[in-house]
Amino acid sequence: MDEKVQSQAQATSTKVLTIERIFNTSAERLWQAWTEPDLFMRWWGPKDYTCPVCKIDLRVGGKYIASMRSPEGQDMMWSGGVYREITPTSRLVFTDMFTDPEGNLIPASQYGMADWPDVLLVTLTFSEPEPGKTLLTLRHEGMPEGQNRDLTSEGWRQSFDKLAKLVQE
Repeated sequence: MDEKVQSQAQATSTKVLTIERIFNTSAERLWQAWTEPDLFMRWWGPKDYTCPVCKIDLRVGGKYIASMRSPEGQDMMWSGGVYREITPTSRLVFTDMFTDPEGNLIPASQYGMADWPDVLLVTLTFSEPEPGKTLLTLRHEGMPEGQNRDLTSEGWRQSFDKLAKLVQE
């Protein structure tokens, strides 16, 4: 990641969307759903959206990219970022941005989101409050208040509903 992208993600980290959810699975299984492309593709995206393509280079400095397709079959957008911290089954930190299919930054303004930062930061923590249950805490940093933040929050919640079904299979 270039220095501009990295420093922008750091500068926009004051506004945080936090979501906590307990999943009926082990931290290891939940971790796999976030880090293995074949599993990630099965839950990523809001209700009725799919993820036909996902690539994950799981190493610090490695990139991930994922596509999102609408219920009508329209390829909506790509998102991606760079992994900053990886502590297996415990913590995952990565940047989040709109990208092209190769993982190159596309400004949020191209999606009509003029007030949205180009790069945000996501921190996931996994903890097991009891055997067979994992508390996932998602911190999505840098997003301004408003409709796009509300839509992002709802998108995460719907994605997590799909994730909950997947990890119970």
